[in-house]
Amino acid sequence: MKHTISVLVENHFGAFDRVATMFSGKGFNIKSISIGETEINEVSRMTIVTEGDDQIIDQVVKQLNRLIDTIKVVDLTGSNHIERELALITVGLQKGGMDEIKNICDIFRGKIVDINNKTMMLEITGPPDKIDAAVNVLSPFGIKEVARSGTVALKRGEQAKFQKKELSTN
Repeated sequence: MKHTISVLVENHFGAFDRVATMFSGKGFNIKSISIGETEINEVSRMTIVTEGDDQIIDQVVKQLNRLIDTIKVVDLTGSNHIERELALITVGLQKGGMDEIKNICDIFRGKIVDINNKTMMLEITGPPDKIDAAVNVLSPFGIKEVARSGTVALKRGEQAKFQKKELSTN
């Protein structure tokens, strides 16, 4: 089963490396990982998507909590949260296909961010399933390249405020 895990870490040199090394050393697979600064300068948030049964995910969470840079680990999978991903997709332009690609872009609420006489690049954001669907629908046009950001996720509403308050007391 897919799990989305949010990890708050101190923004120190090597923090990402320690997390990646833990995953590879223990044989856990990472489907996607994204990291960026938070509202607190010294803290970064990693969003890790991994797969495994409850026992494996429990081990992943325990191992992440043991790393020296880790502040907090939360498995968001069972909670009310929002997941988003960004994808840049370059498709080949064939005669008469431009309007159809524009329509697909509109359906997925994407943006055309680059175009020339041979290719068109679309930017699409949303849940990972939406990105998968867009890639699938665009495939017949000849996808030249795809770059995906990896999932970012946060708990909804009041839970997020609680988390910020909790961090400021540490």
